[in-house]
Amino acid sequence: MALQVIPEWMINLDDEDVSFTKRFLLASGSLKELATQYGVTYPTVRLKLDRLIQKIQISEESGNEPYIALIKRLAVNEKLDIETAKILISEYKKSKKENI
Repeated sequence: MALQVIPEWMINLDDEDVSFTKRFLLASGSLKELATQYGVTYPTVRLKLDRLIQKIQISEESGNEPYIALIKRLAVNEKLDIETAKILISEYKKSKKENI
């Protein structure tokens, strides 16, 4: 079965995330094996997996709101702090309500 359409959550992954996902699958989901492959500790790989999960969840939850998805991705990638992300999302939602 070939994919006719690539899911939105896959499109939003960067090259590093796709590579990590492939390695994760080839390692049969073994974080210990991935830690060995990357030459890092288990907690480091676990953190990477947790962030990848968050990115996918954000993409799924914010499918209709690309701006909110962008803000959340920036926060997950630590390019924006969580409090600032919350403020930006809140203000965006307020402005959308006012324009209705």
